[in-house]
Amino acid sequence: MSTSSSTAAERNSKREFLKIVLIVFGVSLICFSIFFVNHQENNKYIFETLELNGSAEEGDALFKINCVGCHGITARGLVGPDLHSITKRLNDKQIIKQVTGGLTPPMPSFEIDPVNMSNLLKYLHSLE
Repeated sequence: MSTSSSTAAERNSKREFLKIVLIVFGVSLICFSIFFVNHQENNKYIFETLELNGSAEEGDALFKINCVGCHGITARGLVGPDLHSITKRLNDKQIIKQVTGGLTPPMPSFEIDPVNMSNLLKYLHSLE
């Protein structure tokens, strides 16, 4: 009788282990899917932005509306850093990620369409 009960216990243990493995696999698959979709959308946005040839004048206007509070009217920095020569320190893809993701606190993230992001990039390049 102890052999049957230990065999039944082993089967239950194996079932519980299999359930845990399936749950972990399912959660991992969901996380990967979310990451992959988000990453693909982010890349699409970046590629679309980089294909455009923005306007420095429109980028300057956008900067003055959204950025001067932290970076100053001349982009020399206040709370945020001096942005002159930023395009020598960061490439355009890194700048896009910084602006849209607010990667370094206290910088907020901004939802900005590709045309305006392209304009802002052009303006930042003019600060060199």
